[in-house]
Amino acid sequence: MTEATVVIPPEYSSPHPPMALVAQWEKNELTGEEKTRPEAKYYYDEIAAPDPENLRKMVDPCDPSKILWPERINDLLNPGYLEIETGWCQMPNGCGFIANLTRMPGVTAKMAYWWWTWFTLTNLRYKIWYRPSHLGHYISPERRKIILDPKSRIPEDTVWGATHHAVEDIGMGPEIIDIHFKSPEEMGFDMSRFHPSNVSGLIAGYGDEMMMRVPGAPRGCAVMCHILRDVPGGVEWRTRFWMGYRLQNRKADCCIPPGIQVPVEAIKGLAVHNVMEFSNFAVMLPKIYKEFGGKPIS
Repeated sequence: MTEATVVIPPEYSSPHPPMALVAQWEKNELTGEEKTRPEAKYYYDEIAAPDPENLRKMVDPCDPSKILWPERINDLLNPGYLEIETGWCQMPNGCGFIANLTRMPGVTAKMAYWWWTWFTLTNLRYKIWYRPSHLGHYISPERRKIILDPKSRIPEDTVWGATHHAVEDIGMGPEIIDIHFKSPEEMGFDMSRFHPSNVSGLIAGYGDEMMMRVPGAPRGCAVMCHILRDVPGGVEWRTRFWMGYRLQNRKADCCIPPGIQVPVEAIKGLAVHNVMEFSNFAVMLPKIYKEFGGKPIS
């Protein structure tokens, strides 16, 4: 594996040296304890086939003149669809844009918020989401207490305001990413338009890359948004990523230096990964919620 400079947040509380820890994650195998857990069986499920049309749209970049810029994030609350609902490209300012629309029969916003609460408690639950690329996941002890507190509200206390430490591989080797989840207000949404006819749920925030493969290179950052919209029989899951942006003062600001471009390979890699992981998520979530949902979070 390529040598890298790694920053491990203290919340990981691992006795292993950083590179040894990443090598352990790269194996992506279940531990003996994980194999005994009731949700372990989902790790061995067949991966759901991706939407072939969505995957086809990720082969080549879309037209940059048709994309949604983060300054117009409230356009996601309009009825109907935007010009690019599935696609990716390098933006004129060097940042990366990704859109993906996944239709999820049998899924509700309540189920999605429950998942974003429940899965954070064990490394295994992140793995079963999409085992080819999801290698590890941790939250702080303080966040764990909030999740396990029966008085905590979902999603106000358990999702919005949380920081996740995720390890995944989108085709460029394992990456450690801190993901900071925010409320709709903190994302800059016009709350007068935030109602069920436009949106039934939101999971959004920004991420910072914690593992650098090239010492001294700009640290990766991205703003992301998952908008859920009710449709007959389920939801539409509308995803947007703006790579090279960070959320500041309720708006997305470009955080890459002038003249720097987010690599095309990274943009396309995340775009394809998003199609794959959410195609599997759409099939997996109703089954897992039926077994574990509606019970005390543990």
